[in-house]
Amino acid sequence: MISGSCHCGQVAFRIDGEIPAQLTRCTCSFCAKRGLLHAYYPPEQFHITESGDSDAIYRWQTKLVAHHFCAACGCGTFSDSPAFKPDGSWDKTTRRISVNARLFDNFDADLAPVEVIDGKNLW
Repeated sequence: MISGSCHCGQVAFRIDGEIPAQLTRCTCSFCAKRGLLHAYYPPEQFHITESGDSDAIYRWQTKLVAHHFCAACGCGTFSDSPAFKPDGSWDKTTRRISVNARLFDNFDADLAPVEVIDGKNLW
């Protein structure tokens, strides 16, 4: 099990699973500005354990992706999105949760292997 939270602790989560062997950095305009590293999970493995009124959502362009962040401290926490394939395609059904691995408890995301996806040109 993995646990984590935003900076102020008002949004916390747990993941029934392990940290992926490789994290993902996306180069799209939104991800590049946020600077987070993605760890992907099926929705059934991800659980919010604390949020109060602090879980806020940002959607843009197609509105298909819900980017969650803490309204109190501003940390990007997770995104609920279509399970896009590396070429940008999607089966129109399967979803995935992208968790900000920088928020995992007792984990240094800067030491993990990272794959870069060209979101700047895919989306």
